[in-house]
Amino acid sequence: MTTNETTDKQPLWLLIEEKILGLSSGDLEAGKLEQTIADMARALDDTGHNVSKNGGNMIHLRRALGARIKVGNALMEDFNAAVSSLKLEDVTDPRVATAALISGLKDKWPVLSDYDSRGDILKVVENTRLDLYTARAKELGGDEGIRYLIADGLASEVIINRMGISQEEFARVDAAVKAELAEIARVKSLFEEAEGKSVEDKIKKLINENVTDESMIEVCGLNQATIDGVKKAMEEELKEKQRLAEEEAARKKAEAEGPSLENMSNDDIIAHIESIREIMEFTDKPDEIRTMSEQSNIPKAIIDVAVAGPDELDKLEEKAGG
Repeated sequence: MTTNETTDKQPLWLLIEEKILGLSSGDLEAGKLEQTIADMARALDDTGHNVSKNGGNMIHLRRALGARIKVGNALMEDFNAAVSSLKLEDVTDPRVATAALISGLKDKWPVLSDYDSRGDILKVVENTRLDLYTARAKELGGDEGIRYLIADGLASEVIINRMGISQEEFARVDAAVKAELAEIARVKSLFEEAEGKSVEDKIKKLINENVTDESMIEVCGLNQATIDGVKKAMEEELKEKQRLAEEEAARKKAEAEGPSLENMSNDDIIAHIESIREIMEFTDKPDEIRTMSEQSNIPKAIIDVAVAGPDELDKLEEKAGG
């Protein structure tokens, strides 16, 4: 995986081949070949490589020129054409792409099979891969393009430079990607925790943990129809629980309020009225009467009559035979 730009000094063999690419057929004629070799050696010295005074490097230069004369064209013509033909799908794995590129050229150019050359060719392929991935990211554009390069594992500075974006823009997208990856990890962990349970129970667990349908489908491989079915069943369960809770609340409320007037005996009504009259000796404020009566467990039906006024309480007492 490419993570950083390759900026190393070019190797000697590659510099030689690039200079050979610039030669004309006249430069290789018998009468001019030695001068061409001398000129190339001096030019290569200027790149930081000692060629003109290094016997081994001079032999390398002569062999490269000999191969050029024998084949009839420059190695770099074929090499550049092969690199230019690479597509995005060809460079997913740079090492595999490098091996394929060398395999296609080695019969004509055996020098490419040299161990020292392989590492240099790999760097060329990696840079080509980076160019292709950058071009694809720019086609996608915006956040999607930045995400594409982040997913490929490129260093932040490479993405910023290649895409021409600010550090802040990269940081924003990178933070969103990290949050999404963290959520994926959370969902996977929850799904693993439910191992051994039925599909329905797994979905229930994920729903209760606020996992989205999209994550259940993409991360856990669950089916939308099954998810919808479980949701519907959970809604029915919730409705039933709510109904039972409402019934229980109503029961407790009725129990707290006590029986209605119709369900009390006259003697009980009179006894409760006497208790309220005792409370009324301390206060005539309706709210205080209600509170104190409730604390004395007097039925709400009688309290309502009492706070309506003394006359209403008298009428009830008279009706009960008091």
